[in-house]
Order: sequence, then C-alpha cells, then structure tokens
Amino acid sequence: MGNRIGAWIVALLVGLVYGAAGAIAHASVWLGLPVGLVLAVIGSAALIIAMRLLTGDRWAGLAGGLGMIAATYVLSQTSPGGSILFTQAHEVAAVIWMAAVPLVTAVVVAWPDLRRLGSAASAPR
Repeated sequence: MGNRIGAWIVALLVGLVYGAAGAIAHASVWLGLPVGLVLAVIGSAALIIAMRLLTGDRWAGLAGGLGMIAATYVLSQTSPGGSILFTQAHEVAAVIWMAAVPLVTAVVVAWPDLRRLGSAASAPR
C-alpha cells in the first residue's frame, strides 16, 4: 500500500508541473496556429495515459489529472500584482485548456481495464 500512495504523490506532483507548464504555454501561437494549446493538451493526455498504464492504477491517473487541474486553477487567478495568464486575447484557448484536462482525466480514469476484460472472457464457464 505504501508504494501505491507514493505513486499517487509522485503523480500529483508531476501533474502539478505539467499543469503549470500547460497553463503558461497554452496561449503560444506560431504562424497563427495555437501550437502551445495543442502541445499542452497532447502532452497532458499522454502523461495521464502513461500514469495509468505504467502503474496499472486508475488512482495514479486521477492524481496526475487533479494535479494538472489544481495548477491550472491556481494560475488562472489574478495575481496580487494584477497580472493574469488567461487573458481575453486568448479566451478560446484558455477555455479549451481548462476543459480538456478534466475531460481527458475523466476518460482515462473511467476507461475499462482491457486486460481484466480479456481474462474474464477467456475463462472457462
């Protein structure tokens, strides 16, 4: 049980880092294309999927997703100095980023474990 809790804590911390990076980079545009948003969503989805697959545990994927959501929430607030990362100039990208992480987390955590389904189907009746 201690290894699982350690994995959840590591997943949460890595999720915080990825969430902060995505929140900062989501507004990056190159030649009119939202490169920062695309890379942030793909990177966060890949990380959550990797956490679930490598640990074999839904809770690790959930912890990573919650870390990303928490970092995005904290960085979306107005700082004491008045600066903000989520501006109206990139409002659509901000909304997509804030919706994509919880959606990807929900899908990855809710996805059935196909190894268990395969072994249950091949079991003699």
